Amino acid sequence: MLATLQDVDVAGRTVFVRVDFNVPLDGGRIADETRIRAHLPTIEALSDRRAKIVLASHLGRPKGAPDPALTLEPVAERLKALLGRTVRFIPAVAGPEVDAAVRTLREGEILLLENVRFHPGETKNDPELSAAWAAWTDVYVGDAFGSAHRAHASTVGIAERAPQAVAGLLMEREIRMLTRVLEAPERPFVAIVGGAKIKDKIGVLKNLLAKADAVLVGGGMANTLLFAEGASLGASLVEPEAVDVARALLDEARALGKPLMLPADVVVADRFSADARTDVADARAVPDGWQALDIGPRTRERFREVILGAKTVVWNGPMGVFELPPFAEGTRAIAEAVAASGAMSVVGGGDSVAALNETGLKDRITHVSTGGGATLEFLEGKTLPGVAVLMRRP
Repeated sequence: MLATLQDVDVAGRTVFVRVDFNVPLDGGRIADETRIRAHLPTIEALSDRRAKIVLASHLGRPKGAPDPALTLEPVAERLKALLGRTVRFIPAVAGPEVDAAVRTLREGEILLLENVRFHPGETKNDPELSAAWAAWTDVYVGDAFGSAHRAHASTVGIAERAPQAVAGLLMEREIRMLTRVLEAPERPFVAIVGGAKIKDKIGVLKNLLAKADAVLVGGGMANTLLFAEGASLGASLVEPEAVDVARALLDEARALGKPLMLPADVVVADRFSADARTDVADARAVPDGWQALDIGPRTRERFREVILGAKTVVWNGPMGVFELPPFAEGTRAIAEAVAASGAMSVVGGGDSVAALNETGLKDRITHVSTGGGATLEFLEGKTLPGVAVLMRRP
């Protein structure tokens, strides 16, 4: 049973909140504030309930040492503007400076620590770092679903040591929606999986194949499945080392009697470039020297028909090289179909979410997940350490 904010009294208590402010930066400017906005309900609820709030997050991949390009100071400024409340920023992760700042917090006030990955103990789940935070923490709130698949000091170590550990509002919603998809979907349940490499998502495909009524596959990973069926793929991306796995997956689909739908046609290019020559080819007969970079018009229509008949849809991963305009149409078509389906829909993955944002369809999706790797591992059926620690005790 997941412990949540509703289970604890936070008034006057120091609350350590693990958020996910790992936002894209462009020259020190926040390029996309989606993740910051996703945490506002949790932060506002705690402030309104008179908690003393300490926020912690990572940003990027610093190597356990300060990196000025990855400071959370710009996030503090943006958070202040979004909340309309004072947000104090401290350029430290732990130590006397942090301890002193926490002691001076008043009820409802908010303090943001520096990037936790500036400390070498964060990614090692260092007990000393966890204990230093836990020493002044009354309640731990895990709200960073996107980091819940990592057993780090700020996601697991402090949660194990704090007097109480609960899920924030975002974490609670993520788990509720993804659990509903996997355990109690309204049928037909259609899963859409894309991306470049099948080896990155083989566990997800196997789990969804067992649970969904149909699985639609696009992107580079579809090439390896097509190759395993004997298709000629020209110069397309294929993972030779994953062909046996692909064959086993196809055999499993047949044994289960589940449709594992692959592209019927593809958009091909004579080189990997936005200004390449393009054409449409049969997905099983790509010309020599050409490469498949998106699903074709017949496939878009076939996939659309299946999606429009669904009552539950989960989508993760693009249908092609979405970042290049000539090969973005397949991903956009899927976004439009999912939005038009009226199904209970869950979408995760950077390019899938980018397509929703670009087409203005995000508001027509039931739940857009903030997790990348965490969403994939959850859909694969794995236990996430940052979630499990919130299940074990109130």
